[in-house]
Amino acid sequence: MPVTKTAKRALRVSKTKTQQNKTLVARMEIATRIASAKKSKKALSEAFSLIDRAAKNKILHKNKAARLKSRLSKST
Repeated sequence: MPVTKTAKRALRVSKTKTQQNKTLVARMEIATRIASAKKSKKALSEAFSLIDRAAKNKILHKNKAARLKSRLSKST
């Protein structure tokens, strides 16, 4: 358990960021599944946007993001 005021704040921030990251990853995975199933340009661009956002925020490594986008574009 955090003792100091700073540690308590850090824990609160960490929980918030973790929740935001999980939400973004879940949205990205859903969009990826939809894009591979529908094979439409709109679904593909939505998935690319979420993958890029995750890479930008360092939730995904940039190389993994590139690999996911490559595989997704190959499948459509």
